[in-house]
Amino acid sequence: MSGFNSSPPTAARAASAVVDEPLGLTVHSMPSPRQALDGVEGRRTLRGRWKMILVMLCCAAPVIASYFTYYVIRPEGRRVYGELIEPQRTMPELLATTRAGAPVRLSTLKGQWLLVAVADAGCDALCEQQLYLQRQLRESLGREKDRLDRVWLVSDTAPVPARLDKGLEGATVLRVPAAQLAQWLAPEAGHALAEHFYVVDPMGNWMMRFPSRMDTAGATRAKRDLERLLRASASWDEPGR
Repeated sequence: MSGFNSSPPTAARAASAVVDEPLGLTVHSMPSPRQALDGVEGRRTLRGRWKMILVMLCCAAPVIASYFTYYVIRPEGRRVYGELIEPQRTMPELLATTRAGAPVRLSTLKGQWLLVAVADAGCDALCEQQLYLQRQLRESLGREKDRLDRVWLVSDTAPVPARLDKGLEGATVLRVPAAQLAQWLAPEAGHALAEHFYVVDPMGNWMMRFPSRMDTAGATRAKRDLERLLRASASWDEPGR
């Protein structure tokens, strides 16, 4: 029929066009297996490091707390006689020898508080005074004395005089060359190594130096320092190695 329009309506043509259009897709690239594994390993490594740091902090916490208590949280008017060494100096891996000439690692001294004297084997009047005060200081600690060892580090190879034998009973005597000792211990400026006592904690850290040429009055004040150190470390330190 002449009046019939064979073309579809405009709306139908528009719908057909929409249906016929290709579907647009965005494809995101996936990580390779190696990238995925690297990411996992990286997270594991980070967690492992944090765990290691936490373990180290837990182990060091008692020591840090004892030093904090001793040096920071202390009553007004308390004065420390010894000089705090900052930073502390860790005991080096040195090879010492006994009086009999047997080799021994200096690190075998770890595990105890140490009161260290240094002198050459000749042991002059100052040396004898130091060894006497060292012995008296340890004995004055009473029941806590077993937590402190007396150590004499002999800085040369000469023989130790027999006259010292009785006074050295119970002490540890080791030979360490003076040049090697200088890698660890140091005197106050203008003084000699043999003029001081050196305090070493059970982990092998040199942490305190008493004033040079200590007299009896100074020994009384040094005793108070030692007592405070032993008291502050009582929660983690026990007698013996």
